[in-house]
Amino acid sequence: MKNKSQFVYVTYISSSVEKVWNALMDPEMTRKYWGHLNVSDWKVGSNWKHEDASTGEIRLAGKVVESTPPRRLVITWAFPADAQAPEKHTRVTFDIEPVGNAVRLKVTHDELEPGSEMERGITRGWPVVLSNLKTLLETNEAMETKALFEHAHKRG
Repeated sequence: MKNKSQFVYVTYISSSVEKVWNALMDPEMTRKYWGHLNVSDWKVGSNWKHEDASTGEIRLAGKVVESTPPRRLVITWAFPADAQAPEKHTRVTFDIEPVGNAVRLKVTHDELEPGSEMERGITRGWPVVLSNLKTLLETNEAMETKALFEHAHKRG
């Protein structure tokens, strides 16, 4: 079996842990900075889905592994075609920590197959998503997601 890889992204956001927590889970918030709706009741063992805001197509799916509001969320993450194949699931951990009047958000996406389509996609996608989350929470305005993702995928 190949070694799995991981991607870690840390950002500091001028916000509260509660606002960051809510922004990760509230479908209307995720639509603004991600262009997708994150839908679940966010209870351990529950399913979650990442749904295209304009077409309704499910882009990603998984389960809630750990939920410790408002500090830590762990979910599995897979393409819909791989939903029934646990060995193809990756894992995302959101750690939210207060730092003075700001928040340190650490996203660890692990259990990735090196060189896979999933690994290539998330290494381009997470910086866009998390930069836009930061912008939204700090300015109350999100950047235009389509242009950001197109740029990220061209750059490789």
